[in-house]
Amino acid sequence: MGSVRTVAVFGAYGHTGRFVVAELLERGFVPVLSGRDAGKLAEFAASRPELAGLAVRPATVDDPASLDRALTGAAAVINCAGPFASTAAPVIEAALRARIPYVDVAAEIEANVDTFARFAEPARAAGTLVVPAMAFFGGLGDLLVTAALGDRTSADEVHVAYGLSSWHPTAGTRTAGAVSRERRDGRHVRFTGGRLEYGDGAPSTTEKWAFPDPLGVSSVIGDFTMADVVTVPSHLDVPEVRTYMAAGAAKDLASSDTPAPAAVDERGRSAQTFLVDVVVRSGGEERRAVARGQDIYAVSAPLAVEAVDRVLSGRTRTVGVASAGAAFEAADFLGALSAHVSVELP
Repeated sequence: MGSVRTVAVFGAYGHTGRFVVAELLERGFVPVLSGRDAGKLAEFAASRPELAGLAVRPATVDDPASLDRALTGAAAVINCAGPFASTAAPVIEAALRARIPYVDVAAEIEANVDTFARFAEPARAAGTLVVPAMAFFGGLGDLLVTAALGDRTSADEVHVAYGLSSWHPTAGTRTAGAVSRERRDGRHVRFTGGRLEYGDGAPSTTEKWAFPDPLGVSSVIGDFTMADVVTVPSHLDVPEVRTYMAAGAAKDLASSDTPAPAAVDERGRSAQTFLVDVVVRSGGEERRAVARGQDIYAVSAPLAVEAVDRVLSGRTRTVGVASAGAAFEAADFLGALSAHVSVELP
């Protein structure tokens, strides 16, 4: 293991990767810039004065030696390069060879399932931590659910409603979505009866969800299944996990005419706002946790970097493959995000 302040970022020049690099620098870490496209990587490294002098190490997922070189001297790696169906396994394998923790921002359901299934034992044997979906989708919802439950480890139902003001997807989001649809042959997926179910046809329906202020009662797409159906049941006994998406945001995502996100502030964030409303029901009791903020891609950076900081400083609860809620003390983690996310817990 190298310097505890050196963190490799695979996919550093991508939309989310840039936010992650900026967050690492702001918090005193030293990023190693890595990615598959040497030209884009060099262009990014030359784009801002604060990146001058940082190590730049191109690597490809079909060349393990290049990934080993990219991680040399790093204390951890954050994978921001989708589609994660292609990148997660090779980068995790490189992290395990280096015996350093791995964090990614994958929203791909199938890629996250693969990570839990394939790497739980190897990561445990290596005595290191692999945290998939440590991002807006998967990570934030899991932390909110875990914090809402408190000391409990089970519930009858979990509902996660995403109140996005809009959704201007990145090219990476579109590619990852296409890969996921191809992997499940166009079938829909949901988590019910304690397991993932795949079915034909279109299960999504327009429903009404009573969000907290300022959204109030709004139209959502039901069974708009996101990575929470992997992260939450990975460590909590919950037979039903449903996720919902604001109808307008779902329409944005579905349209090929929707442009990519555009920066509106000095941090590079878009004007998009979000409200994540988590409802946990058990035995007739209901608990609610809410998170509000700006730009789902930008907020993935403090989530991933906070995770790395906690791993490297020994503030974790397990080794192996673990979701955010299993790896960290959820309420404390959410409190550490106060500069980026406003959170209300029961």
